[in-house]
Amino acid sequence: MGAALALLSSLTWGVADFMGGIASRKRSVMQVLVIAYPVGAVVLTGVAIFLVPGELSSETFLIGALAGAIGATAIGCLYAALKRGPMGIVSPITAVMSAAIPVFSGLLNGETLSPLAVIGIIAAAMAVILVSQEVNAHQKVAFSTIVISLTSGTLIGTYLTLIGTSSDDSGIWTATIARWFSSILVFGVVLTTVRKFERGNYPWALVIISGVLDAGANGIFQIASQNGMLAIVAVLGSLYPATTALLARFILHERLHKIQITGVFLALAAAVALTLS
Repeated sequence: MGAALALLSSLTWGVADFMGGIASRKRSVMQVLVIAYPVGAVVLTGVAIFLVPGELSSETFLIGALAGAIGATAIGCLYAALKRGPMGIVSPITAVMSAAIPVFSGLLNGETLSPLAVIGIIAAAMAVILVSQEVNAHQKVAFSTIVISLTSGTLIGTYLTLIGTSSDDSGIWTATIARWFSSILVFGVVLTTVRKFERGNYPWALVIISGVLDAGANGIFQIASQNGMLAIVAVLGSLYPATTALLARFILHERLHKIQITGVFLALAAAVALTLS
């Protein structure tokens, strides 16, 4: 069940990123997140109260608050890196690091992986790298951009580890509290950096749906980690770029290069291997 839920979180993250990406073409990223994050937090709160019973202990609250602060910082680093360097280099570094941290955490906590699981993890890492590639990704990249990308990936991985190692009786409260704290931090950044918030032609539908799906994916990931090994759940969750790439191909009619198509098929193979393991 954990693997299936992890795949569902990956698909949900992929759709959320796709819709958020389209919205970001019409408004700045911060103007998108300042609406998407609290909307997602409200929905997660409702689900946590009425649909997924869990205990909101002081420990869960503190872990969620820490995760939210780390998650918001990670997103800031990610967009800073994307602004400085090509997506074909920044995205794979970030994605691989974000999956590696939970894997190492799971192994340190005593999880053991079968040979098939190891093959699946390696295939997943290669898939994320390939599907994120751009034709011009060979251009020179500043060392500082690499450092920011590694930092972003490490922080995202830490966020996922905190969500994934929270107590089994917490339901989705850790993810919910994390989203509220991320919302507060994003709101603070917008207040200090965005001079004017233009409401005309604002992509409300895209932003709201993206926020709900992204928050939902975090909640699903927490439930998945409660029902499966973190090392496998995290890797399956990291396959979301394949979903985003396929949506861009079939909805926006963007061209997928051969290396990206190879990455998509490799992601499918990795998903099968990890699920069967």
